[in-house]
Amino acid sequence: MTTTTGPAPSAAASRTRRRRIGSAAQVAAVILVALVFALPIVWMLAAAFKTNVQVTDPSVGLWFTPTLENFRSVFEAGQIVRSMGNSLLVGVVSTALSVVIAVPAAWAVGRFAMHRTASVILVARIVPAISLLVPWYYLFAQMGLVGSYTALVLSHMFVSVPLIMWIMISFFAGLPVELEEAAQVDGLSAFGAFWRITLPLAAPGTATASLLAFVFSWNNFMFALVFADERTQTVPVTLFNFISYASTDWGGLMAATTLITLPVILAALLGQKYLIAGLTSGATKG
Repeated sequence: MTTTTGPAPSAAASRTRRRRIGSAAQVAAVILVALVFALPIVWMLAAAFKTNVQVTDPSVGLWFTPTLENFRSVFEAGQIVRSMGNSLLVGVVSTALSVVIAVPAAWAVGRFAMHRTASVILVARIVPAISLLVPWYYLFAQMGLVGSYTALVLSHMFVSVPLIMWIMISFFAGLPVELEEAAQVDGLSAFGAFWRITLPLAAPGTATASLLAFVFSWNNFMFALVFADERTQTVPVTLFNFISYASTDWGGLMAATTLITLPVILAALLGQKYLIAGLTSGATKG
C-alpha cells in the first residue's frame, strides 16, 4: 500500500511569503509611528475649534460643533500677529547671519582637518545656554541692548552657528576634494573653488542646517523671556500669556499654537527636497 503526500512548498514560495509578512509588518509599524506622532497634532487642531468646556471634557472627542471664537479672540488681542512678526524677523536674521559665518568656517574645518577647532565647536554645541543667561544679561544691559532685536539675534546665533557648523562639517567631508583640486588647476583659488564648486553642491546640507536653525529660533522661549520686552516679544512668550495662576485658556492657546505651527510646516514642505537630500547625504558617504 502506498501513500501520497502533497508537494512540499518550494523555497521561493517561502521567501515570497516571508517578504509579504515583513512588508506587512513594516507598513503596520509605519502606521503606528505615524499615529503616535499625528495624534497630538490632531488633538491640537481639534481643541483650537472647541470651547474651553469642550476641551476639558473627556467625553467630547472629534464629534463636536466647531467654533471660530478662539481664533477671533486671538486676532482681536493683536499680540499674536506682532509676536509672529518678531519671531520671523529674529529667526530669518539670526539664521542668515549664522549661515554666512558657519558654512565657510565648516568648510575650512572639514577641508584642513582642524580637529581641535571641531572639538571646540562640539563643546560650544553641548554647553547649556541657560548657564550663560546671567553673563549675557549683564553684558547686554551694559550695552543697552536688553529688550532689543539685536540681543535676541546674537543669543540665537550662539546656538545656531555651532549647530550649522557641526552639520556642515560632515557634509563637506562627504564631498570629493578632487572637484576643488581640479578647479584650482584651472586657475581658481581655494576659496574660489569653494564658492563656485563646493558651495552649490552643499545646497541640500545648507538648507537642512538653515531649517533646523530657524526652527530652533522660532521655538526658543528662554532667550525671549529674558532678553525681550513687550515690543520685541516672540511667539513662545506670547503663548505663555494664555496660562495664568487661576486658569488656562486652552481654546485660545491651541488656536495660537496652530497659527504659529503653520509657518514651520510650510517651510518644511517647501524645502522638503533639500531637507531629505541633506539628511540622507551622510548615509552615502564613501
